[in-house]
Amino acid sequence: MGFTIIENIKFDLDFEELLTRLRIKEGTSYVKRLKQLVQEAENVANLKVLYKLAYIEDKGDDTVVIDGIKFSSRVLRVNLEKVNRVFAYVATCGYELEKWSEGFTDMLEVFWVDAIKELGLRSARNALTKHLKDKYEMGKIAEMNPGSLGDWPISQQKELFQLLDDPKELIGVELKSSFLMTPIKSVSGIYFPTETNYKNCMLCPKEECPGRKAPYDEKLYNEKYAK
Repeated sequence: MGFTIIENIKFDLDFEELLTRLRIKEGTSYVKRLKQLVQEAENVANLKVLYKLAYIEDKGDDTVVIDGIKFSSRVLRVNLEKVNRVFAYVATCGYELEKWSEGFTDMLEVFWVDAIKELGLRSARNALTKHLKDKYEMGKIAEMNPGSLGDWPISQQKELFQLLDDPKELIGVELKSSFLMTPIKSVSGIYFPTETNYKNCMLCPKEECPGRKAPYDEKLYNEKYAK
C-alpha cells in the first residue's frame, strides 16, 4: 500500500550542458548529429518513478526496520535517528529509451547516447525530489542508496525492492541476480528529511568520480557514525 507512480515526466535536457559533458565544441560537425539524437531520445523517452511512503518500526545499533523489512547500515541508522518516515524509490530512464539506445553500434554515438540516458534519469530524479518537497512540504531532504557506500551493501537492493513490492511490474525496472538493475540507467534508494547537508559522497574517498556531489570528508565517519 502507499505506492505512487510518477509518469509523463519532462525530459529536461540542457543541450549546452551536454556539449560540455561530451567535450563537443559549438560549430563542429558533431553538433548537428547530437541534436538529432537528443530529439530522438525526447520522442521515445518514458521516464518513470515509483516511490512508497514508509514508516520506521524499529532501530537497532546498525539496523532499521522499515515497514517490516530490516536494513543493515550504521550510516543509514544514524541518519534516520530523528526520522520516523522515509520515501523508498526507484527512478528510471525507462525501457523505451533503453531499447532505443541498443540500436547504436558506432562507439562515439554509444558514448553520446549513454550520456543522454543519464540526463534522462536525472530528470526523473529531479521530478521525484520536487514532488516530495511540494506534496509533503519538506525542506531539506537527503538520500542513501544501497551500494553507494561500503557500509550499505548493494545486496540490500533485494530488501529495497521487497519494500517497493514489484518495480518490474509497476514501472519496468528489474533487479538482476547481481543486484544491478535494468534498464541500466535506473537508481534506487531512500529519501528522508534532514537538517544537514548530507551526501553519500562525503563518506566516499574515490577520486576523480564524475558524479561527485560533495567533497570527501575524511573525519566525518569517525565524528558522526563510529561507535
